[in-house]
Amino acid sequence: MLSDLFDHNVRWAAAKRTEDPDYFDRLSALQRPEYLWIGCSDSRVPANVITGLKPGEVFVHRNVANLVHRADLNLLSVVEFAVETLEVKHIIVCGHYGCGGIRSAMDGQRHGIIDHWLQPIRDVAEANCAELAGIDETEEKLNRLCELTVASQVASLSQTPILQSAWKRGRPLMIHGWIYGLKDGLLRDLKCDCDRSIAAFRCDEANAPRFARDGKVPHACQS
Repeated sequence: MLSDLFDHNVRWAAAKRTEDPDYFDRLSALQRPEYLWIGCSDSRVPANVITGLKPGEVFVHRNVANLVHRADLNLLSVVEFAVETLEVKHIIVCGHYGCGGIRSAMDGQRHGIIDHWLQPIRDVAEANCAELAGIDETEEKLNRLCELTVASQVASLSQTPILQSAWKRGRPLMIHGWIYGLKDGLLRDLKCDCDRSIAAFRCDEANAPRFARDGKVPHACQS
């Protein structure tokens, strides 16, 4: 029942005021989070909950499969506000194992307009077909594609004019690629951090793929 949501809200607000009488005054006075979270719309991956952050400590944008479409005005508006107004220091692109968007992109079925949205996932899979073909177990293959897709979104975001301009002006801003495990509740760092510009892209070759300038992940990470 929808009325239950309002009842829960009243109890939650009352408990917060009892615990900390000034909580809502502080919360309403200023929003200055250090983090922008770009995550999946999946209801099982709430940014505040899995990171232990409080309201006001992380600015959040979510979409199906945590994709960075560089023509997505919704995402770009969020990124610009986070970078230019909130002056966040970290942008976290976070995917999760068992992602339905990843599975739908690769199942060969027609799903409707979402198929257009999920195209970057198929592009990443095609760019990494040799590696993925070497993984026999379907779930393991899809989970690896989850990781590769996150890393590709980090590279894509780093090439947007918003980030390039911020770095050119010397902003201390870093993009991170993480993934969350639904089965154990743990976040994992994919070690594909990016700062300053695509030319300064840092990738730990022992743990993550190297990126081409077009934002796709090549077939293999070579020395």
